[in-house]
Amino acid sequence: MTGRRVIDLHAHVVLEEGFGQAGKYGPELAEDKKGVPYFRIGSYQMKPMQYRGTVFLDVNMRLEQMEKIGIDLQLLSPNPLTMFHLIDAQDAIRYCKTHNDAMAKLVSDHPGKLLGSAALPMQDLDAAMAELERCVKELGLAAAYTGTDYPYPLDDPCLDDFYRTLVALDVPLFMHPASTGGAEGPADTRLNRFDLGIVFGYAVDETLATASLILGGVLDRHPKLDICISHGGGTIPFVADRFDGMAEFRARITGKPQERTFRDRLRGLWFDAHVEGRAPLQMLVDMVGTDRLVWGTNFGGWDTPAKADDFAASLTGNAERLLRLN
Repeated sequence: MTGRRVIDLHAHVVLEEGFGQAGKYGPELAEDKKGVPYFRIGSYQMKPMQYRGTVFLDVNMRLEQMEKIGIDLQLLSPNPLTMFHLIDAQDAIRYCKTHNDAMAKLVSDHPGKLLGSAALPMQDLDAAMAELERCVKELGLAAAYTGTDYPYPLDDPCLDDFYRTLVALDVPLFMHPASTGGAEGPADTRLNRFDLGIVFGYAVDETLATASLILGGVLDRHPKLDICISHGGGTIPFVADRFDGMAEFRARITGKPQERTFRDRLRGLWFDAHVEGRAPLQMLVDMVGTDRLVWGTNFGGWDTPAKADDFAASLTGNAERLLRLN
């Protein structure tokens, strides 16, 4: 292991202050009649799920586990279950403000160890931009953090002012799939079995987000925008060549070849290198290189690495650049 510090950019937190702040949508941590703990969001229950007595709610346990793994600095992000992008706007706005205030208090109590990111009510873009500005200028949060599924496509022109706000405030946007829009479970009910919502549904959403940002021209319209997609962009390392193959096919039909390949344009995004297995990680590195990769752990989750390694340390400079730490 090198002597360089290690920065973890994929670490969710659950904040007690946020419980019940989204009205009828919760969130709520409770037990059923059999004593099985669950986390409720709207009509959806993640069961069994117990956050108390874990690193998600106990900051001292978090700091101890960070030291054990070898993490020097961690960016905290909202629980993906509580993105709340598809619920009533006023409930989402209230929740995000409460969550962000609590986030700012938590990280300010542990300077040099924890940074915070802002939860945003993306169903109301004026409110989202105002909250983002408050979080950066008044609360000192280091990034914005949203789901991948808004009430409109990620390349919709209605989001251009939001993207401009991120650039003007000079903060990155992290995108991570949500298990729910905040009102109910996954829209595709096939994902409700065998943990497919997390194992495969996340990868689908990350792939769709990456494709929308690139093919929808978001990066062309906002070249200074820094967006980081979780889990290596989902299935992108496996399907990028298919995107280029389709582009070549369309070029032959229309006579309008693409100026840059999909693979080339991937390098305009950032990716969290938290992927499972050596082969997928190598595919990701081969696809986008390492200068736009950052290290993440899904801290406290089932797939958290046991120890930070040399690869984690090698990405520290990227994390510092993305988070404007220099």
